[in-house]
Amino acid sequence: MTAPIRADAMEDIELDLFLEALHRRYHYDFRSYSRASLRRRVEVVRQRLDCDTTSDAQRRLLHEPQVLAEVIDAMTVQVSAFFRDPEYYRVLREQVVPHLRTFASVKVWVAGCANGEELYSLAILLREEGLLDRTVLYATEINRRALARAQAGVWDIEHMQEFSRNYQLAGGRGSLSDHYTAAYGRAVFDRSLKNRVVFSEHDLATDEVFSEVHLISCRNVLIYFDQTLQNRAFRLFSDSLVRGGFLGLGQHETLRFSERSECYASFNDEERIWRRTSLTGAYDAE
Repeated sequence: MTAPIRADAMEDIELDLFLEALHRRYHYDFRSYSRASLRRRVEVVRQRLDCDTTSDAQRRLLHEPQVLAEVIDAMTVQVSAFFRDPEYYRVLREQVVPHLRTFASVKVWVAGCANGEELYSLAILLREEGLLDRTVLYATEINRRALARAQAGVWDIEHMQEFSRNYQLAGGRGSLSDHYTAAYGRAVFDRSLKNRVVFSEHDLATDEVFSEVHLISCRNVLIYFDQTLQNRAFRLFSDSLVRGGFLGLGQHETLRFSERSECYASFNDEERIWRRTSLTGAYDAE
């Protein structure tokens, strides 16, 4: 006689099968994301699809391809703000940009750009520092809906007061309103900010390196990964950065105990900014 299975064990099985279905059917791999985060996100999936169980959500995912966009939207987190953590951007402006000026051209990778707040913050900063015209920014995101919102560059005007306050604290050289037009309750950011941006789908869990870059900003993404997936992301970052390039992470993220920690030297501990070094870990001055 088969012993009864505990409810929490059953939920784990359902979660594993849901993730396997998402990966095998559509090639989105969330299997190495933080378990606690996955439980929260799959609960959001069930609510959006009006499903009582994860198994019901799995069935709809497998047999109704039209729900995929809703599932990916629910499985990813797009909470951000312009110039979020303003001191990070102040350090970029005052300490990192002088090094970027030494390159004939600059490439920046915003990994996990969500709805685009970080991307536009960096584009504005680079424009004000006279670097935007010789910079290419790669904005990558797993969520197609979020990527489309980033490409549109439109936000509700009600957020502009908070965003403007962050901009000033980050060392903005004018007014945030210099970079957008307000109409009908919306703020439409200057299209020229996107002239140097390449928008692309990219999954840190499955995709590979696509360019050599001078700055990677990947903030508040890795906190949703387990250690294995974090190490994979750090491999991609170290393989992407030129020697002397910079990596910026979120306030609660670190590469100190990762498999690629020897590839970096700390540049600004407080703001979680590292600099790509030689493989020995010692930075050779240019």
